Amino acid sequence: MLIKRSFTLMELLIVIVIIGVLAALALPGFATSRERALDREARASLGLMQAAEKIYRMESGGSYYPPGGSTSVIADINTYLKVNLPSSGVSWGYTADGIGNQTTATRVGSGGRVWTLTNTGSAPTCSGTGCPP
Repeated sequence: MLIKRSFTLMELLIVIVIIGVLAALALPGFATSRERALDREARASLGLMQAAEKIYRMESGGSYYPPGGSTSVIADINTYLKVNLPSSGVSWGYTADGIGNQTTATRVGSGGRVWTLTNTGSAPTCSGTGCPP
């Protein structure tokens, strides 16, 4: 005799509802963790650019990169400052400013968050929406 065992429709619906509730509880925490990780990425990259700017200034005889202007072309920043910022699938756009002696990371997409770091050795500052406290 062959006995066929299967789940009832009610059992399947209960499992789907439980999975949905667990997912709804986990998503806000994931979004917050992702934002914190992106902020750390921006601050770390700015610190790297700041150190590279200081080395560039010593090697070039006193001017920050780019001399007499600013650039947001990642390939140029990577080449002249000898850093390796990601150029594809990035969450941030970076700008090097030789006149204002500052480096800036701007969030691509929603939020409009901007991290700025001057070459005076101060900590990065955040402006825009959603800055951490």
